Amino acid sequence: MTYGSALYRGVVAHRRLRPREHRLNYRVFWLLLDLAEIDALDRRLRLFSRNRFNLLSFHDRDHGDGAGGPLRPQIEAYLGRAGIDIEGGPIRLLTMPRVLGYVFNPISLYYCHGADGRLAAVVYEVTSTFGVRHAYVIPVPAEDQAAGRIRQGAAKALYVSPFMGMEMDYEFRGHAPDERLNLTIDGLDVQGVLITAAMSGERRDLTDANLLSAAAAMPLLTFKVMAAIHWEALKLWLKRIPLTRQPPPAWDPVTIQRKARESRLGR
Repeated sequence: MTYGSALYRGVVAHRRLRPREHRLNYRVFWLLLDLAEIDALDRRLRLFSRNRFNLLSFHDRDHGDGAGGPLRPQIEAYLGRAGIDIEGGPIRLLTMPRVLGYVFNPISLYYCHGADGRLAAVVYEVTSTFGVRHAYVIPVPAEDQAAGRIRQGAAKALYVSPFMGMEMDYEFRGHAPDERLNLTIDGLDVQGVLITAAMSGERRDLTDANLLSAAAAMPLLTFKVMAAIHWEALKLWLKRIPLTRQPPPAWDPVTIQRKARESRLGR
């Protein structure tokens, strides 16, 4: 059987430009999970489980509305609000798994393909360390669909850091994962690009051997992600980056775009 699901091993890099430059770079791994394959992966793999404890696991309640129900109907409902019908095409979720029962995903991505395989939309699911989750549902322009190219934008709707305000836009660019993963996210304010984050990685088959190798190379990955977020926040504070005040969360936890926005960067 050929699986659309895969393992990606790679790097996350961040660069803040103002008011003082700040960089970070760390190794990570992600799972690309076709939502229709997760139960089959659970049966096939010893080190991966769905909704139960394992070395690596996937729990539905870690995503979507958090209620633990099936994710595909939720994502299809989001797409329907945006006027997008993928006609039963695959939805593949790029995310970090739970490691020994613990996970924190700053961002997870749903690549939503039509029945013809074209990339129809991307859903960006962002979770803050304050426990708030927001999804950005953005269609892929027709001219980019066949190539799986991502050139999208959205207004910031979730407070994710005390060191950044809300008057910002996001610009996304990259491609749907294939042999490589690549996605760059720019955060722009009125002065231009404030922060850039990049995710890159190489595809591996989803096997127990590859899962064990990734977990051994990056032990306790998700614990380290949360620790790294707080460590970098301390360094920003020591650099005297101004703090901002957390606003109330958006009344709707989903941003729906019916048309792909033009990138202000022209990329």
